[in-house]
Amino acid sequence: MPNVLSSIPIRLLFALTPIMLAMSGCSTTESQKTMTAPSQFTSSVAYPAVDSTLGEKLYPNEHAIAEDISTIIAQSIRQEYAAGQARRDAHPKAHGCVRAEFQVSEQLPPSLAQGIFVPGKTYQAWIRFSNGSRDAKQADIKRDARGMAIKVMGVAGQKLLPDEQATQDFIMINHPVFFANDPARYKSLMQDVNSDSLLKKLHIPFALGIKGALIALNTNTKIADPVQTRYWSMVPYQLGIGDTRQAIKYSARACTPVKTSIPDHPSDNFLRETLKNNLQKSDACMEFLLQPRTSADLSVEDSMTEWKESQAPFYKVATIRIPQQVFDTPAQNEFCENLSFSPWHAVAEHKPLGVTNRLRKVIYNHISQVRHEINSVPRVEPK
Repeated sequence: MPNVLSSIPIRLLFALTPIMLAMSGCSTTESQKTMTAPSQFTSSVAYPAVDSTLGEKLYPNEHAIAEDISTIIAQSIRQEYAAGQARRDAHPKAHGCVRAEFQVSEQLPPSLAQGIFVPGKTYQAWIRFSNGSRDAKQADIKRDARGMAIKVMGVAGQKLLPDEQATQDFIMINHPVFFANDPARYKSLMQDVNSDSLLKKLHIPFALGIKGALIALNTNTKIADPVQTRYWSMVPYQLGIGDTRQAIKYSARACTPVKTSIPDHPSDNFLRETLKNNLQKSDACMEFLLQPRTSADLSVEDSMTEWKESQAPFYKVATIRIPQQVFDTPAQNEFCENLSFSPWHAVAEHKPLGVTNRLRKVIYNHISQVRHEINSVPRVEPK
């Protein structure tokens, strides 16, 4: 065991940063200067109330820590990018932003027919496929986290964030669990990642802990086709309101799995090329799945432990049809860059649950504001 543990930090120094950026919202560069003490950020959005009935429980000083983390990340973005050039601090490299239809299944049990899951209803949607690394020029062949963000349009009802009035976002990556639960540990990690100190960088795996470090390492994968990749929400969400509400997780997968292979000599952007070539020839299809919690032993606060499908199966609730299209145009790419995705772009029936999602409400909203401010671009809800 000592030899195994001593080898983990070295491996993680090369593998962890893209993963953490993919799921958290932080950035670092080789040329980044030592960070001065940041001015403290105070969130303009209300911190989420916990639902003790579903098992939520606040960590000590959780709200203050969320604002501290947001301040650290925002300062790193301001230091890194010049006016008009700010990129997403997480998932800056998109393989494509595509139009889609989100078709809810005709037959659903009442327990699943909640919120936007109205049997037989079809919504228009945008989907953004991406790499997790904060290096937007990193070759797709590199091991990385892969993201799928869905923005469902035309969703009625009061939203949990006020900046978008008619959307519902679903944010997933190609791994079923997250690498951190404790906000204080997460803050320590962000401080290490955004530091210019080599000693701080060496501390990254220890900030995560052994379990978190191994989760982050295992999230790094190679894929051949974004549409043929399985994605998970990692963290839980509410389904329904009132006494019948329950905790669930999301997933998406290809309607018909096809064995795909990575080209022998792939270009740096071969995942975009694969998506582009396939959608120029035919439609694509994915299934959207819900995983209802079957036991209180499946914690909503522990995003580091998978809800095993043998104990809590997934159920198909919608089909995602991606029609044949040409998406790789300057106008559509610019439109995609200006979109903001947040798990809190949601109706009450799909309220995000757990500490990771509570932190996200503060962090995602602030970082989106900072990015759009640097680029002098208004945050506009897509139509």
